[in-house]
Order: sequence, then C-alpha cells, then structure tokens
Amino acid sequence: MRPRRPPAVTGFPMHPIINIAVKAARRAGNVIMRHLDRVDRLTVENKGRNDFVSEVDRQAEAEIIAVLRAAYPDHGYLAEESGAQPGNDYRWIIDPLDGTTNFLHGYPQFGVSIALEHKGRLEHAVVFDPHKNELFTASRGGGAQLNDRRIRVSAVTDLEYALLGTGFPFREQEHLETWIDTLRTLLPICSGVRRAGSAALDLAHVAAGRFDGFWEFGLSPWDMAAGCLLIEEAGGLVSDLGGGKNYLQNGNILAANPKIFVQMHERLRAVLPAALTG
Repeated sequence: MRPRRPPAVTGFPMHPIINIAVKAARRAGNVIMRHLDRVDRLTVENKGRNDFVSEVDRQAEAEIIAVLRAAYPDHGYLAEESGAQPGNDYRWIIDPLDGTTNFLHGYPQFGVSIALEHKGRLEHAVVFDPHKNELFTASRGGGAQLNDRRIRVSAVTDLEYALLGTGFPFREQEHLETWIDTLRTLLPICSGVRRAGSAALDLAHVAAGRFDGFWEFGLSPWDMAAGCLLIEEAGGLVSDLGGGKNYLQNGNILAANPKIFVQMHERLRAVLPAALTG
C-alpha cells in the first residue's frame, strides 16, 4: 500500500526572484489559455519530426522574457524558441509551452517552465499548469511548494507500489528500441507507467508525490531544469541515466524519491547501453 502523506504546511514566503518568475509564468499562462479554444486557427510550424511550434509558444515566450528582462536586464537566457542570449552569471532557462502537441489537440497537460541558474547551478524554479491553475515553485535551500503549500516526494519504498512517469524518445528514433527495453524492464514490477506528454509537469508531479519516479531520454534543458530543482527541494534525487549530474547536458534523466530512485537505477543500468549511461 502507498504510505499516507504528512499534513501539508502552508504560508511560506517566496523569494523576490521567484515572485518575478511567477509573474512571468502567469503572463505566459494567460496567453496560452486565451488560445485554447481556438487552436484550429493557430499558425503551426514543424521544427522537426513530431516537434511543433505555434504562435502561442512564441507569444508566451515573449511575455516571459519581457517580464524577466524588465526586472533583470543583465541576465542571460536559454529559451526554447529564441535560443541563447548571453548575459552575466545568471541565466534563465525557459520553456514557454511544454506539451505543445497536447495543447494543439486540446489535451489538458501542458505547462510553463522557468528556471534560473547562477554560474551553472540551478537556484530557482517555477512550473505553472495554467489549465489547472497549479503553481509549483522552489528556491535552493527553501523547499518546494504547490500553490503555497509545502510539497514532498512520495514515501513509497517498494517499486511494486510505485507509479512511474516517462516520455517516448519521439525526436530520437534511434533510442526507441532501448526505451522499449526499459519499459519492458520496469512495467512488470511497478504499479503502473504513465506517459502524459509534458516532462516539466511530470517532474513537478514527482516533486508533489503524484509520481514516484520518472525517466526519459533526449530531453532539452528547458524541458527539465525547473522540474529537477523542484524534485531536489522536495527531497527527491535526480541524475542522468548513469547516476551522474550531466542530465542538463545529455538530456537523459532519472528522478524519483530516494528509495525508488535506487531501485529504478539498478534495473535501468542492467539494460541501458554505455552511450546512454556515460
């Protein structure tokens, strides 16, 4: 059985930087939700296989950068649509609409992801689900919150009772067979596996204890930067598939509560090629 969660703690003040990031995320969320009931009229481009961008992505990103730049004009940016913009030792990592394909089909699993790193270390994170009005925030050393309530990763200790999230390697088809091997390994020994189509929200759900673990190949930094800090501040563990800390660089991620992390890593290591664990 799944252990019961402790009572939620509320009322934590947010760091001033988080307040600005929240403002930016909500502005982007407003853009997204205004267009949700008219997606059939949007201009959509194909950036690559199964990789779409709409005018909403670009408008939402512009709103985010405008808010952040007004407050922190010297900061740099790494954004999904506009790319890298140099700055000082601070860099924002932005996905204005994670789950674009879901959004374009009216499937309500998409979100805004904003993280700030300082000299290469993640310091602040916001993931916003505008459809459910769920706001996940974290600052290094300050814990993680969902709508002003402290959150923790789950207390599940046995993979048999764990609900896992994942994502298909839809861009990098050469990894599809390997991903199937990982699914074949984990599916029979866990409670279930879900693929919802937004890595940012999936990682936020690990932080909130909704998923007990998550793994995926071939992500981009903006897909996971904010979610990774949320999980760490909620008491979870995050690594690349080899157990190292290069997930933002190589795009391969394993994240879970500490007990499930160990069990997932052990089983994934047995089936993954060296190219994905190095």
